[in-house]
Amino acid sequence: MSSPPTVPSLVRDGHRATIHFNRPAVHNRIEPPDIVELMRLMDQVDADRGMRVLVFTGSGKSFSSGFHIGEIGGGSGEGAPGFEELTDRVEAVRVPTIAALHGGVYGGSTDLSLACDFRIGVTGMGMFMPAAQLGLHYYPNGMRRYISRLGLDAAKRLFLTAERLEAEELFRIGFLTELVGPEDLMPRVDTLAATLAANAPLAVQGMKRALNAIARGNADFTEIAETAGRVRESSDLKEGQRAWAEKRLPRFEGR
Repeated sequence: MSSPPTVPSLVRDGHRATIHFNRPAVHNRIEPPDIVELMRLMDQVDADRGMRVLVFTGSGKSFSSGFHIGEIGGGSGEGAPGFEELTDRVEAVRVPTIAALHGGVYGGSTDLSLACDFRIGVTGMGMFMPAAQLGLHYYPNGMRRYISRLGLDAAKRLFLTAERLEAEELFRIGFLTELVGPEDLMPRVDTLAATLAANAPLAVQGMKRALNAIARGNADFTEIAETAGRVRESSDLKEGQRAWAEKRLPRFEGR
């Protein structure tokens, strides 16, 4: 009998892809080889034009405890991507992303979650960013994401105090986009994933890219306008108009 995987794994189901963290015994801690594998899996999702939504999930007590603390400062090997490159890659995934936070989320995985477009958490979970307790100065793009998603005051609170926040407070400050009971997590993730997958992919993916660039402060508005113009000429827009007039659900093909 083969042993279960420890590196992250990818499952495709219709228009949905799911990346699963597979180290529950160590709270789904992310090891250097996992970074390489996650980058490879996201490349696969981006290359598959049939994919319209990506979910990150895991098993065990925690969603993820972040990067292996013992590996911090040790490097990931010559030419290998680091954790900042990983979280930037999550933000840049072509399709909308959902973090299904069934348990605690800590360290670098708080930024991985923030890099996702939606974060659905459960009552009873919590998060903290222990950089200040470790003597670690966090990488710049992670701090930028905290500020752009949560605001400066919340970012200072989480980085400088390293205090743990519980689910209700995480929802209040915007770390969680939704808060549900544990039994409702995957049904809600399934519903949201289906909604995202059913919308026009060219428009959804173009607007996701534009919104993230605007939030980063490096948007090229000429490029955004050109993308909007191309989408206006798409077959999907014509299908959406027909479906609206005929009072039926549209059938988008991504072209």
